[in-house]
Amino acid sequence: MGEGRSFVLHGEKILITGATGKIAFPIARALAAHNEVWGAARLRDPADRDKLAATGITPLALDLSAGDFSGLPEDFDYVFHAAVDPGTSGWKQAVETNAHNSGDLLYHCRAAKGFVLCSTGSIYGYQGRRPLTEDDPPGVPLRANYSFSKVAAEAVCDWISRHHGIPLSIIRICSTYGPEGGSAADRLDAILARRPIRLHPDKPNNYNPVYEDDYVELGIRAMEVAATPPLVVNWAGSETVSVEEYCAYLGQLVGVEPVFEYTSDAHTPLWPDVTRMHEVLGRTKVPWREGFRKMVAARYPDLALAEAGPTNAGAM
Repeated sequence: MGEGRSFVLHGEKILITGATGKIAFPIARALAAHNEVWGAARLRDPADRDKLAATGITPLALDLSAGDFSGLPEDFDYVFHAAVDPGTSGWKQAVETNAHNSGDLLYHCRAAKGFVLCSTGSIYGYQGRRPLTEDDPPGVPLRANYSFSKVAAEAVCDWISRHHGIPLSIIRICSTYGPEGGSAADRLDAILARRPIRLHPDKPNNYNPVYEDDYVELGIRAMEVAATPPLVVNWAGSETVSVEEYCAYLGQLVGVEPVFEYTSDAHTPLWPDVTRMHEVLGRTKVPWREGFRKMVAARYPDLALAEAGPTNAGAM
């Protein structure tokens, strides 16, 4: 991917699942300007249907947990599959929905030129103070049901892709944020509410947060470069910054000093190696400080934001 180049599909029929979610919705909205985009979600709330339709997305009621795709067209050119079972109902249901049914959806859409399966960086076992590569082994994090089901989903979809020659990208999502939300937005809410932010004791807690503008472009690019055998890639920002540093910056913006609570019950730091991402998807463009300021302004438009300079809380 060349510097400054923007990849936007034109004139394609595209299916986006989980289309009302914080990752899928901005991608679907961007694509709808130049493509026929179908946004699949449960759509139990009429407001969700209206949200999609207002941006030119065709709403489609679809419950991934039911596994019934008989009414779904098979002629999509591209698919971005972000619908997910969070694992709160147990590991069997999570595996059924996230692995088995995702595999069925991939096969149903086997005519597609590119299919993206959204996985998660939370599948990795903690490797200590170094970035996690795509070849690192899985582990058992706090949300074990969800992470285990995503390991299974990767395996099922990898086999179907190879066996049937369906171009596939598996993206391991690591810390998205923006106006629609994300882990950084949750921590902003905690700062404003004067609640402690729980972090792992192995500090600093390094991440590579990726802003909405960038993950929209990375998501579109992932559909374009889908391949057989499947592409597996960490999906994150190009810059590494610790939670301690970015929360200090957020605190400066809103005038509230963050409070940290270090506990082994907190998720281990999710610090991805983005070497492969840079090679196949490209670099992100929004500097983290700029992205965080945009996020605060979008989510709290009535706040007067202070000028904030560099911080020294665990910078990398």
